[in-house]
Amino acid sequence: MSAQQGGMGFYTGFTRLCKGLAVVLMGGHIVVQIFPAAVSYLALIPAKTIPFAWNLITAGYLEQSIYGLVISTVGLLFIGSLLEPIWGSKDFLKFIFIVNFLTSVGVFITAISLYYITKKETFLYIPVSGFAGALSGLLVGVKQIIPDQELPLLKIRVKWSPSLVLLGSLVASCFTSDPASYLPTIVFGAYFGWIYLRYWQRKLETKMVGDPSDEFAFSTFFPTFLRPAIDRVATVFHRIFCGKRSESLDNSRDHSLELHSLPGSDPIEAIRRRERGARALEERLAAERTPGPMRTDKTDGDAAENV
Repeated sequence: MSAQQGGMGFYTGFTRLCKGLAVVLMGGHIVVQIFPAAVSYLALIPAKTIPFAWNLITAGYLEQSIYGLVISTVGLLFIGSLLEPIWGSKDFLKFIFIVNFLTSVGVFITAISLYYITKKETFLYIPVSGFAGALSGLLVGVKQIIPDQELPLLKIRVKWSPSLVLLGSLVASCFTSDPASYLPTIVFGAYFGWIYLRYWQRKLETKMVGDPSDEFAFSTFFPTFLRPAIDRVATVFHRIFCGKRSESLDNSRDHSLELHSLPGSDPIEAIRRRERGARALEERLAAERTPGPMRTDKTDGDAAENV
């Protein structure tokens, strides 16, 4: 009986939205296995994106291999159980949709560019799909929430997890025959995940948009000795694309300093966000050690409190 309660408690620890998205991933994989021709309509094939423009949306939720399905489902359930109670279900789903869509757009533009550069038609007909882009973006969200938490087995801080995934993908691409089918997806997923959290995510409790803190700068994805050079390049692009916003942020930052750092200023918000992330992780670990019925009640209450 206790084993059954433990299994039920483990299952109910995941949010409904994450379990629903996991069902979507499994459903897409089953459809492709039963009807292989569906890949031509649901996966991103650059030569067919026009007129099949909907594959810019569907490609991110279609796993063609069982290995990709397992990794994406497990990653979604565990990372989602940490991020969704903090972000809220609406913002969590919005993040996944936007990152998946922009990742597909980035992959499409990259494939077309590579075709014109190399004249190789293979770039136009490689079916690209999978949840890896959104998963990379979610890792960036974990980096933002609990950057100093250590990974249990690797003894490495969580803030390096997106960088390690990107580095591992780059290394693996040297030994695989078709890196174009997954590498751009992972890279664009992490990048657009950072873009969303850095500039677009709205925080209702503080009326702020994005996370302009130095601890979440683009250069933090790279080793310390490379950061000065990365900062110089990133600053140029930041001023080109976000010049007006930067001025408004600087003005608001100066104004908040004059008012003795009122609640909602950047440093305070960053500290609060990390505290919420650490608390959510501790509650998650504590809930896994409690019996099923007690854990269900506690998880629901904690999720409501964090939101």
